[in-house]
Amino acid sequence: MSNGVEPAALSDDDLMRELGHLYETRMDALRHAADQAFGEHTRRMNDMEAEYLRRLPEREVDPERLREGARAR
Repeated sequence: MSNGVEPAALSDDDLMRELGHLYETRMDALRHAADQAFGEHTRRMNDMEAEYLRRLPEREVDPERLREGARAR
């Protein structure tokens, strides 16, 4: 059984909104959700993130998030 709209069917704006909502609810799911619900949250988050990366394979990467940037700090 699948919950929600498939990530590939979402507009870019809807995908970003859904990702934001998943991140907002992540800690609550981790701390308080039943195992099945937490597993579904994780699956949905992974599906949304995979779609984001599929759409933006050349996304902007912050140089500070690279190994060289960390070493320069």
